[in-house]
Order: sequence, then structure tokens, then C-alpha cells
Amino acid sequence: MQKHTHSGPKPPQRVSLVSLTAQSLLETIQSGHWQGHLPGERELCARLQVSRHTLRAALAELQREGHLEVSERQRRRIHLKKTTPKPAQSNVIAILSSRPLIAMSPSAVVMVDELRDQLSRAGFTLEMHVTPACFTAKPARALEALTARSPAAVWILFSSLEPMQSWFLRKQLPCLVVGSSPRGIALPSIDADYRALCRHAGAMLRRKGHRHIVLIRPEGDFGGDIESEHGLNEAMQGAEPPVLQVARHNGTAEHVCVVMDKLLRSPNPPTACVVARGVHVLTVMMHLQRSGRRIPQDMAVVSRDDETFLQHTVPAVTRYAANPAQFARSVSKAARQLAETGVLPPKAIRLMPQLVRGETA
Repeated sequence: MQKHTHSGPKPPQRVSLVSLTAQSLLETIQSGHWQGHLPGERELCARLQVSRHTLRAALAELQREGHLEVSERQRRRIHLKKTTPKPAQSNVIAILSSRPLIAMSPSAVVMVDELRDQLSRAGFTLEMHVTPACFTAKPARALEALTARSPAAVWILFSSLEPMQSWFLRKQLPCLVVGSSPRGIALPSIDADYRALCRHAGAMLRRKGHRHIVLIRPEGDFGGDIESEHGLNEAMQGAEPPVLQVARHNGTAEHVCVVMDKLLRSPNPPTACVVARGVHVLTVMMHLQRSGRRIPQDMAVVSRDDETFLQHTVPAVTRYAANPAQFARSVSKAARQLAETGVLPPKAIRLMPQLVRGETA
């Protein structure tokens, strides 16, 4: 009787976060990304988005394997073995943001976490660079220094405006815009379809009989906000169009309230508003209630964006919800293609969020 040598498929091995972190560090070291010494623990934790406990365990693992040496000043010197090959291409994909992860919206945090997981599975390391100087009207010097100091296969740009996008376009550095680009900026981008979303929201409010609608959004020429205005304007076309107003604020709760008071005291106050950014929806609703206005009887409220905390409001917010995991998959796929091939068509990928019907409109 022949003895079977195969006992069926083996169970998948579980890989700890410490091992994944050590692997990412080693691959980045071998690519030549760092020379001489590693950066400090705080910078490494921020780039890799792991805790200091996890980072130290990963560093200890690399030290035991002979890839690092610790000096008397506790600096970790890189010790490259002669047999270690140097990959021809960087495996680092970098996020460039004006705000740290802890200050981002909950949906953005979920998206970044999903993105890091998917890129890690594909053999890439995700780094995050928080450099406000790159987000000014003249970012060239800061961008030159950053990209020279921390080279990456692909740059993922969060909340970027025209000056930064124009710089990347001129330098021909591989980048992916998470958001929208102004006309004339031929870069690949991924964003929600704010134009179609707001066209739908405007048509819905118009069917409900609203004759004065306001878009409440932050100041600045962000592509998604501009597309939102276009969508609402398109919804207002036709016979007897309602009045459409755009009210801009500086992002603080105090200024949102000032803008709201000005709208409510006008001779022809709006009866419906579309609000950009989930956090500002809370301010708008609470200020309306504090002012004695009923929602939606006196003012209908539609949130252009979704956040997890909006699921717990009373009344339930009418809003448009995107899937952060689906968004992350689209960003990951585009970033991997750009890193592996060096090219990506400068097209706009737009994902349509779903309407979540609530009690505010």
C-alpha cells in the first residue's frame, strides 16, 4: 500500500506586526534610502505609523541579525552586509500631508490604515511625511529638500492645491493626487465624484420645494469643493431655478457660526444647506438648534461627506457615504501600478458615494 506524502494544505502563517515592521525597515535600508544611521525613533514611528514598543522590538530583531549596530550615543548605525543586494528601485510609497494622522478625519485614518495594509502585502513600505511648508503658495524649496532627503517610488498627495501639484508635474516625479486637480494639471487623481453627488443633492432639495439653497464649505481652491459648486449649479438649471449661494468659512467652529448667523439674518434666508466636511455638519446643526431653528422644518441639512460619528446624531443626518476600504483599494492599485511601471494615465478616477437617507432633509 502506497503511503501518502501529502497531508493537505498547511494553515496560513500569522505574521506579527513586529516582523512586518522589521521587514519594512530592512527593505528600506537595503534600497539605500538611509545612509549611515537610521533616523530617530519618533520619526520612524511617524513614518511607519507604529507604536514605539513595536518599533523597538523590530529594531532589536534587526540588531540581532547584524543589520544594525548601536553606538554609545544610542544611535543605530546601519551595517550593510557585502552580500546584500541593492534593489534598483525604491519600495517606498510616501504620503505627503499637511496634518498628522491623529488630526485627520476618522474616515481618512481608516483609509490610510487600509492602504498601509494593502501596500505591505504587495511588498511596499508606506511612509508619511507631515510637512506644512510644502503646502504654502510657494512650496518649491520645501519640496526640493523633502524629495531629496526622502526619495520615494511614488508620492501620494493629500489635500494638495495647485502650487504643489504644478511642482510635481514640472519635476516629472511619480505622484498620485488623493483629491481633485485643477484644470490644466495633468496628474492622476482619485476622489469622490463631488460634482455628481452635489448635482444629486441639489435636485433632491429642489424636488422638496426649497427655493434658496446654500453650499457651506471651507475657504481655499480645493478641487472637490470647486466640483461641488459646479454640481449644485447644474442642479439649479431649468425653469424657475432656486437661488444658490456659496458661503465660505476658515474652518473654525467660531467662523462657521458667524457665517451661519449672517445667512440666517439675511432678508431671504436659505431653507436648505449642503455642508462640506462631516465635522462642520455638527457645528451647523448645533448652531441651528441653539438659534431656535428646527431641522428640517426651518432648515434642511445635507452632509456632503460621511464620518462614523454622524451615525450617532439625533436627528439622523442625511448624508453621502463612501466606502473607505474601497477608496483605499483604488489608491493602492494606482500607486502600485505607478511604482512598478513608472507611468499612469493622467486621468481622474471618481467614486460615487451612496445616499444615506436621514431625518435632516
